[in-house]
Amino acid sequence: MTLFYVNLAAVYLSSFFARYFSKQNEGGSSVVSPNKLLAFLGLTSLVLLSGLRSDVGDTFFYKHSYKVTTFTWEKVMEGKDKGFAVLQLLLQKVSEDPQILIFTTALITNVLFVLILYKYARMFELGLYVYITGGLFLVSMNGIRQAFASAVLFMATKFLIEGNWKSYMLVVLLASTFHQSALILIPIYFVVRVKAWSKATAAVVLLAVFVVVGFDQFSSMLFSTIEDTQYGHYSNFSEGGANFMRVAVEAVPLGIAFLGREKLRELFPKSDVIVNMTLLGFIFMLISTQNWIFARFSIYFWPFQLILISWIPKLFREKDEKLVYYGIVICYFIYYYFENVISLNMVYRSDYLIW
Repeated sequence: MTLFYVNLAAVYLSSFFARYFSKQNEGGSSVVSPNKLLAFLGLTSLVLLSGLRSDVGDTFFYKHSYKVTTFTWEKVMEGKDKGFAVLQLLLQKVSEDPQILIFTTALITNVLFVLILYKYARMFELGLYVYITGGLFLVSMNGIRQAFASAVLFMATKFLIEGNWKSYMLVVLLASTFHQSALILIPIYFVVRVKAWSKATAAVVLLAVFVVVGFDQFSSMLFSTIEDTQYGHYSNFSEGGANFMRVAVEAVPLGIAFLGREKLRELFPKSDVIVNMTLLGFIFMLISTQNWIFARFSIYFWPFQLILISWIPKLFREKDEKLVYYGIVICYFIYYYFENVISLNMVYRSDYLIW
């Protein structure tokens, strides 16, 4: 865990000073642009730690597949998730060393996540801090394809906010070539472009409660629908539900956003979409308490929670902002320690980074 902690410190400090030396945008005092050089240093730390790993999560299996498979255009056309296959085909023309796949996916995934946080996060360092301590950074090293697809989809935030549905759909289709489950974001477009905390929001939450209560009936209907797809085997998934602590962690920022909804809308007029995407992520996580497999879908909404959390301190009185800020930092660090040390007993291995 030592290198994880070093990375956390490096990313937080560089992004903190990036905001400290930021410049104000024309959008007003609530909108700032962090220092690009310092932000780049934080990004570099993320990319190096992720890209030079040798065995975290399912990294080994991706490396093994890359090593034993010769990717050709015929192979690409025969398989599924063709975008990821094309990426590997192109990389094999450069090198047969599977580390190039790990580094490339780490580079693209982290660059895309950080770019959008740079643009929309109020407290840039808080967004990146929770990116690490909240678990998404670790997930990006485990579920490589789906995290890659999530990062691509995150790039569509601008189109989602502005209502540019054609560009948004193109991005979704691109992301689905890396992980087909990204197609779930097509109908989501019509759900999240409503005022946050409206009657439509209440209806979605109520639906989620009904799903949890009647999960057996819901799961039977869902799995019978997907049984002939590449995800049909999920019907046999039996590893139990997600941890309720994860649900609580996702619920708290939403609760605060609800209480401070008017101020948030005043400071961040485009926040409705961000709040609604975060809410959907919470709903998927809530449903996943019945079957962990549904937590896989929350990865597409998780990045929006990072944006929301970066605005949370600004929803309080000015004299309370620091207290809330440090409360977030401390609580997420405790959660980070619990998840990675006590629960997962994470060990970082690399053939390049020696500590």
